[in-house]
Amino acid sequence: MKIYNTLSKREEEFVPLEEGKVKIYVCGPTVYNLIHIGNARPMIFFDTVRRYFIYKGYQVNFVSNFTDVDDKIINRAIEEKVSADEISERYIAECKKDMEGMNILPADTHPQATKEIAGMIDMIKELIDKGHAYVSSDGTVYFRVKSFPEYGKLSHKNIDELQSGLRELKVSGENDKEASYDFVLWKPKKEGEPYWESPWSDGRPGWHIECSVMSKRYLGEQIDIHGGGEDLVFPHHENEIAQSEACSGKHFAKYWMHNAFLNIDNKKMSKSEGNFFTVRDISKMYDLQVLRFFMLNAHYRSPLNFSAELMDSAKNSLDRILNAFEKLRDFEKKASGENMTEAERVDFHEIILSKQKFEASMDDDFNTADAIAAVFEIVRVSNSTVNEESTLSYIKHILSVLSKLCDVLGIKTKRKEVILDEDIEKLILSRTEARKNKDFKRADEIRNELLEMGIVLEDTREGVKWKRV
Repeated sequence: MKIYNTLSKREEEFVPLEEGKVKIYVCGPTVYNLIHIGNARPMIFFDTVRRYFIYKGYQVNFVSNFTDVDDKIINRAIEEKVSADEISERYIAECKKDMEGMNILPADTHPQATKEIAGMIDMIKELIDKGHAYVSSDGTVYFRVKSFPEYGKLSHKNIDELQSGLRELKVSGENDKEASYDFVLWKPKKEGEPYWESPWSDGRPGWHIECSVMSKRYLGEQIDIHGGGEDLVFPHHENEIAQSEACSGKHFAKYWMHNAFLNIDNKKMSKSEGNFFTVRDISKMYDLQVLRFFMLNAHYRSPLNFSAELMDSAKNSLDRILNAFEKLRDFEKKASGENMTEAERVDFHEIILSKQKFEASMDDDFNTADAIAAVFEIVRVSNSTVNEESTLSYIKHILSVLSKLCDVLGIKTKRKEVILDEDIEKLILSRTEARKNKDFKRADEIRNELLEMGIVLEDTREGVKWKRV
């Protein structure tokens, strides 16, 4: 398996720190609002990475945090005249609902920054003791960038480039900074803000120290993979490396993985452009399985453009896979025969070759786009070879392979059961009665009426089936 490592700027063979085990840390959202579809891309991608490692037989420890103390959370709390805790807990709960809708597995640990303050204070103390951090006159603590010679190795920047690059929040003691690129580890409280006691001031941690501490606590000083969006490479992940390695004296993460940006109709997503969408917004228009499938149809390091047209295309493609499963399950109910025929063995060999293409694609830096193409090859073979004469063994073997690959991609293989309105149920029953009475004109009228409601009927040997469009 090869992974593109942001640190080396090349693909590297994946070799775990401990044989058979993988430790992964992924930066989670700041919880002050509903998550947007830009947040969804790393969530979906790294969930797929995790699933593939499990498929390959690895024992995976997957940690993804919630940043629940931040200026945006505090500002939202002030606006609503509630506590910052109330805001963060509300949106953690909402985030988990959206993650469930996208079929994202819960992390093994979802740490929250506010519950890890003691660990942050301990790490800051250690950095000060080792000469990597210093305290300003007002109790702000800064990391001394020049004390860490490898600073810039992830973003491939040098210190001379950093003066205009760092975008730290302005704090009252900034004039005490030894260098403009030194970054905040601890900041004193402002009026009305939540705070914690520390040896330097009553205040709260800087953003970067949070992930270093949470990763260390739940995964140890060294991890296999650290992931997130490419916007986190600098300064967040660069600063994580500096803090963690200055403390431990060990390499922090072996592989750094970053997904590319998401654009909306070829423009950067922003509220000012009127093209800002939350995952909840999308859920009102599409099943969130469609959003997941759409996200995986591009390589994670390629910019991804979101549009209604592309989402409709993703929906149609996903329907082809789900239709194949429905067909297989329908024939499975009536099939018999424990041994495949010679012709079926030939066809199943073609399916195994497609399965191998899937694995080769995922092994090549998690190329989900090509992996999905391999799934469609299996769908094509299945649709063209499975029929009333197929053996139960052949159908079960196809279902097994296809189910496992779709599980890696996080694709649910059964459509959601939608409860029809009572009026719609009555219309379907009325159409069935009309057909029994050979009143085909009335049956067609009802079919057209249902179509206007977004309900498509399909007459099969097993009876009437329907779906929403």
